[in-house]
Amino acid sequence: MSAVPQCPPVPAPSRLGSGLLDSWLDGCAATLDGLGRCWTAALQRGPTAFDFQRWIATATTREWPGWTTPHEIVFEAPLARLRDFSISKRRVTPTLVLPPQAGHDSCIVDYSAEQSQMRTILEAGLERAFTLDWVGATQETKDASIEDYMDVVDRAVEHCGGRVNLIGDCQGGWLATIYAALYPERINTLTIAGAPIDFHCGEPVIHEVVRRVAPTGDLRFYEALVAAGGGVLEGRHMLSGFIMIQPGAEISRQIDLLLNLDDPAHVARYREFEDWFKHTQDVPGAFYLWIVRNLFRDNALISGSLKVRGQQVDLSRIDMPLELMAGATDHITPPDQVFALATHASTPESRVTRHVSSGGHLGLFMGHEALREHWPRMLTKVFGHSRAGSHR
Repeated sequence: MSAVPQCPPVPAPSRLGSGLLDSWLDGCAATLDGLGRCWTAALQRGPTAFDFQRWIATATTREWPGWTTPHEIVFEAPLARLRDFSISKRRVTPTLVLPPQAGHDSCIVDYSAEQSQMRTILEAGLERAFTLDWVGATQETKDASIEDYMDVVDRAVEHCGGRVNLIGDCQGGWLATIYAALYPERINTLTIAGAPIDFHCGEPVIHEVVRRVAPTGDLRFYEALVAAGGGVLEGRHMLSGFIMIQPGAEISRQIDLLLNLDDPAHVARYREFEDWFKHTQDVPGAFYLWIVRNLFRDNALISGSLKVRGQQVDLSRIDMPLELMAGATDHITPPDQVFALATHASTPESRVTRHVSSGGHLGLFMGHEALREHWPRMLTKVFGHSRAGSHR
């Protein structure tokens, strides 16, 4: 075997925040652990232990991810499609999901037969279930604004009958929160998972990056990134950012593949995740810069200075039942950022429920623990507020 490569140098703490330092250390630890496991496997299996050609082919060959549960597309717009998963016309308030929008396909909410947020919703008795499916940015939609996204949500709510249980995952969560603050009469219950509401609390790695790239609030770096993509933020750049935040996860996943190439079940799981994770889509540049300026930099959702559609986004107008879900090891959106909504909304504490999964960010939407233990409890409460004759 070749000599063991050295772990990349770690910047000094004085030049790097604790969150980023932890990410570097996590990557180093994963590298050393992976090398140790490979060395052990080589000693046990002999020099032919690894098929590097097949490993590289498996790691680099991707297919488009798809949806799992039967449904129909009921409308298509330049920014999103609306997918209808309903299995009956039961008299229950419709549920509308706003998936994450961070350069990946929205099918994460219907990731597989065993890991599907949409199926979990249906199984909870919420048999009229819909989800938006974000469309990647094009030259025609590169200038899309927050108002354009509000229009899409508005159209979806109207299609569902004008009043919904709104569920927002990650970026879809703050989008859902803004919509609920503008139109509380249209929202029966609001559920958010891994959604940053107070962008400046909890010290996530992503906020630390924004502070260091633009320490004086100057957004020229982000503007240049958008300009380089012809007016869009390229999904591949967002993917690189996620990998840099948690390099250990990427390293461990590739080492695990090398060590388990002869396990068809492991390879199938690997391909399923990588097909979703590595197939990226672009985000409208104007929308992305609005997010960085107003939410990440200015924290305007909390300060009360945010205006959308000519209205102030006042979180105190949110008075419907709240279900809040966070991940204990979420480096992207720490629990404090999610639970901040309860502090600023007018919903009585008796109608606020907080859930903490032991996993990280993606696990909130497609992890076994979250879908088996937390989502059913949250959705049971949502269903209780959704039956015919129930009241807010």
